[in-house]
Amino acid sequence: MDKIKINVSMAVIRRLPKYYRYLDELVEKGITRISSKEFGKILGFTASQIRQDLNCFGGFGQQGYGYNVRELRDEIANILGLHKPNNAIIVGAGNLGQAIANYSGFRGSGFVLKAMFDINPRLVGISIGDIKIMDIDDMGEFIENTDINVGIICTPKEGAQSVAKRLTGEGIKAIWNFAPTDLEVPENVIVENVQLSESLMVLAYLMNERDRMENAQ
Repeated sequence: MDKIKINVSMAVIRRLPKYYRYLDELVEKGITRISSKEFGKILGFTASQIRQDLNCFGGFGQQGYGYNVRELRDEIANILGLHKPNNAIIVGAGNLGQAIANYSGFRGSGFVLKAMFDINPRLVGISIGDIKIMDIDDMGEFIENTDINVGIICTPKEGAQSVAKRLTGEGIKAIWNFAPTDLEVPENVIVENVQLSESLMVLAYLMNERDRMENAQ
């Protein structure tokens, strides 16, 4: 994401999906309006933080009324681009790739998984749900014929860079990277890294700090 110039800070952008998720739950519960103070209590943010974040996109709601929950959810969905279908493929059909393929949040996030690719001949031809695992040698033709615009890398670290090069060479401009490595890609390619090991290290740190503080008491 660092190579793409964005007008709004990434900190704000990364809070928007949480706003959307909680607003969607409120809609399901039949709640029609909510104040920034009430919404802040649900999210664990201050009312001021919520207003500042939303003001980055023009501001929503009315003083004394609060926010129309459904309208705000739909506005945030529009900001996030959830209304635009994005065709995606997964490269790497091992345990992680198959888990991602089974993830129910794809369609709700505007993504449509079209196929999976792998180099392992024992996996080629197998279907994960209704998604077929194909030989990676057929990936280029599939991308060209199926209007794919997102590549999801679920390979081991050693193969991730070569996969990224193949994807970008086929015109892919967005990569969701689960491999534990930083990718080198052209300037106009967006990469969103999901580093599971780093997240576990943060969890380990927080647990260690909790134990240290408890032992110090």
